[in-house]
Amino acid sequence: MERLSQYSSISSSSARRLVRRLVGSPISVVERDLILETLAHTHGNRTASARLLGVSVRTLRNKITEYSAEGHDIPRHESRDEILSQITTDHLSRKNVPPTTEDMTERCLDAS
Repeated sequence: MERLSQYSSISSSSARRLVRRLVGSPISVVERDLILETLAHTHGNRTASARLLGVSVRTLRNKITEYSAEGHDIPRHESRDEILSQITTDHLSRKNVPPTTEDMTERCLDAS
């Protein structure tokens, strides 16, 4: 439990609730969901995902191959241009105002 809190920005009580919800789930399912969510968070960047997960890129690539063969949707890698285009589109649709340089920098840093 301590280890989960160490890497996340959620409270210890939220971490405990999360762990309780996972009780009874097969480790393989939890691992798969964590890997796929991490890939989505990094916009498909395998190197960044592997670092966050604490595994080698080769291990992650092997897991992706396995999940793909099982028919799971694997987040594809987005280029910085695609990310910036998406930020601009999202921002315009919400606020009708172009994104700030800070918004764009933060999103690009998240993707690298």
